[in-house]
Amino acid sequence: MLKKSYPKIQITDETLRDGLQIEREGVTVDEKLELLNLMVAAGINRMVVGAFVNPKWSPQMADTLDLVARIKPVQGVKFFALALNERGREERKQYSPPLSIEPLPATHLHMCSEFIKRNTNKTLDDQERLWDAPIEKAKANGAKEAAIGLSAGWGSNWTGVVSHEDRIAALALQYQAWTDAGIVVKRIDMADPMAWNTPIAVREDIAEIKKRFPTIEHFHLHLHNARGLALLSIYEALNALSESDTLIIDCAIGGIGGCPYCGNGQATGMIPTEDLVHLLQTLNIDCGIHLEKLIATSVRLSEILKRPLHSQVTFNGGLPSGDQLYDVDMPVVYTFAEAQHFRLGPKVYEGNARPWIRKPSNEV
Repeated sequence: MLKKSYPKIQITDETLRDGLQIEREGVTVDEKLELLNLMVAAGINRMVVGAFVNPKWSPQMADTLDLVARIKPVQGVKFFALALNERGREERKQYSPPLSIEPLPATHLHMCSEFIKRNTNKTLDDQERLWDAPIEKAKANGAKEAAIGLSAGWGSNWTGVVSHEDRIAALALQYQAWTDAGIVVKRIDMADPMAWNTPIAVREDIAEIKKRFPTIEHFHLHLHNARGLALLSIYEALNALSESDTLIIDCAIGGIGGCPYCGNGQATGMIPTEDLVHLLQTLNIDCGIHLEKLIATSVRLSEILKRPLHSQVTFNGGLPSGDQLYDVDMPVVYTFAEAQHFRLGPKVYEGNARPWIRKPSNEV
């Protein structure tokens, strides 16, 4: 039996940032704009389009300035870009609009000493010493609300699993710091760059967060999918939250994505946007996104990257119904290419055998 009510859903597509940062250089600004326009046409209204970072270490993001300079604002659509330091944040402000700026000031704690060193060349002590800056700036600006978060909160390929107790303790430190400053924490950001999320851990964490930090109403999950559990974890989150909550889900077309400092490369992946939308449809959650157009976008992205992607829905289509049900006269189907009959028609399997059709008895 389906749950009667679910949290409000915000889908944030990361194809152009987290997705392309793990691909080899060579995707042009024109191709990025083409993908952006396809996603907007499909109904995606939140996307991260690039990153203001050092091009020496992230050359795939070197054209972010060129890209955002060519983006035309679209009513109802928010475009974001990642910035990891003050210089990047100042650069980002110059392109707002078309870029949107996240409204809540935030603190964030990496739980893996090796990952933060590899990714930002900082230590755990460094980041804790920097906590005062966003809090003091938020107070000076008269902020009333803020966000807290963790990265690698469930575990690390370098240092192993992180316990539920350690996650909650790290969040409690941040929550208390904002509370002491007279600022209410409204959102939590949980980033999982090395794909250590599990459905049980996500469910347990959300229950404790709602209990311990009752002001939090927005739950932002950035889950990677190296071990195939991310969509299951999202399902648990959907069931753990109430209709008064908001679940923000990051994903990427075709399930591409990954940090080059995490050890799994392109195999890391994110939740495929089209698979996520299909899951929501089966739960009768209307997110206003056209699945068929997402599949077409995924096919185009695969052509650009010149490799297969990771979306089951793009391989097989959504659950068929009505005039989309398969033709009972369809022959045997073997390959990925032949499985595309759901969008390309019978030409993809022409000539395949139908061994269950018996010849008439008078035929030799």
